[in-house]
Amino acid sequence: MSADGPGHYDVLVIGAGFSGLYALHRLRGLGLRTLVLEKAGEVGGTWAVNRYPGARCDIESIEYSYSFSEEIQQEWVWTETMPAQPEIESYANFVADRLDLRGDIALHTEVIAMTFDEPSSQWRVRTRCGQTFVAPFVVAASGILSVPLEPDIAGMDTFAGTSLFTGRWPRDGVDLGGQRVAVIGTGSTGVQLIPVVARDAAELVVFQRSPAFTLPWRVRPFEPGELDGLKAGYAEIRAAQRAHPVGAARLSAFSVLLEMLARPPIKSATPQERSRAVEEHGVLGALNWGDVFFDIEANRMATELYGEAIARIVDDPDTAAALVPSHPFACKRPIIDQGYYETFNRDNVTLVDLRRGGIEAVTPTGIDTEQGAFEVDVIVYATGFDAMTGALSRIDIRGRDGVALRDVWADEGPVSYLGLQVAGFPNLFTVQGPGSPAAATNFIAALEHHVEWIGDCVSSLRAQGYRTIEALPSAQEEWIEHTTSLVAPTVLVHPTCNSWYNGGNVPGKKRMYMGYTAGLPEYRRRCEEIAAGGYTGFKLS
Repeated sequence: MSADGPGHYDVLVIGAGFSGLYALHRLRGLGLRTLVLEKAGEVGGTWAVNRYPGARCDIESIEYSYSFSEEIQQEWVWTETMPAQPEIESYANFVADRLDLRGDIALHTEVIAMTFDEPSSQWRVRTRCGQTFVAPFVVAASGILSVPLEPDIAGMDTFAGTSLFTGRWPRDGVDLGGQRVAVIGTGSTGVQLIPVVARDAAELVVFQRSPAFTLPWRVRPFEPGELDGLKAGYAEIRAAQRAHPVGAARLSAFSVLLEMLARPPIKSATPQERSRAVEEHGVLGALNWGDVFFDIEANRMATELYGEAIARIVDDPDTAAALVPSHPFACKRPIIDQGYYETFNRDNVTLVDLRRGGIEAVTPTGIDTEQGAFEVDVIVYATGFDAMTGALSRIDIRGRDGVALRDVWADEGPVSYLGLQVAGFPNLFTVQGPGSPAAATNFIAALEHHVEWIGDCVSSLRAQGYRTIEALPSAQEEWIEHTTSLVAPTVLVHPTCNSWYNGGNVPGKKRMYMGYTAGLPEYRRRCEEIAAGGYTGFKLS
């Protein structure tokens, strides 16, 4: 880019996480001059910043990986069945180097504004440091869990100890040995973090607002020769992935949930059968019933059993009771659990159930609650994400007639067509936007399809001489009606559930379930049908 004018490209990609890296590779391969703009100082997206202790994927490593390159599949060596954060970040860097992507990635380049210029059919993209880039097409690969929510608690800035945020954990780590540590939040991040911190801290106080349902999991290193055997069968593994509703044919948190659908209903089970399920399978047995997704009474019965299973693990009855969730099972993302409940049997761990009295303020020496004061040396905030729309809502994106994307989502909810475009914003593609399968599937399997569809679309438009493509409002409305109808009969939309799936965890965010739940194969079929029909539901000009 010259110093006195904007940089012109065929496509600009926002974000150098897994979506952005593949988008760059794919678009370059199609002959498109492409630049990736990344606000961080490294590639890897959410896996480059969420370095908190215990961070791990809930999908097996051989499936949570790119399938488009046989060379990458065979060359990269995973060490564990489910990869931890450092290994996933290393994998992203390996891919960036193996595909020679870094020369077309601008790091430390935060996009703050984008405006669609209607006369030229070009997007003008402005960065925080004052650069301007111009391209007819923009691919927003900004991630679905890339914007951490930092709480607004009175007195946070007065704390004299160390404040840590899981979404921007120090690269060199933090020594918590001998420290009195507070962790605020028991979602997926907290459940992963808490058992690890408990092993190091002198004292750990867990502040819990919403107890989590967890799925016990055994993560292990690969046995000698095991990974080589899996690599030899990669063609079959990928074929099974493509046919699987969640894009993960082997063990994953999502595949376990799908298997539950085929189980007998809890409402027709005898008391002996329910007790036996807990005796033989613990917390997983308590939840493993086919009617819990569709019948709130069945869900409550399973939650009761879940409480019985927790009581078999946690010694203190009051603590065990406090760990029982009050929202329906499955309305939030399932969480893999490696010794979470056992952690509360440690002498150095205390649980504060905020349902019995919330946090009033952070003080210079700790945390005051309605239940009393707690003095600590370190506070860790594990308070979730503004999912799906958060990253783009923080950019001033202006489409036709100067309409702001954040205003559309604030007024209408997180709308889109296919999770790929929002009406009124021509040539702006979203990878895994609201209404896409991303939230309920293997993210990498889902993003590969999105990136390939977008690349094929841009190539087709250019070949036919079209300058713009934009979602029709009517098609967008029909798609949102379709996606919401899929979850209407389920507990996913129960009013007691405040989840990042529906935006209920973000104050002021319009509530709407943001995922597509009919499965990846059906989603791909619909997208391919739309493309084959000349991009049905889009206006080309």
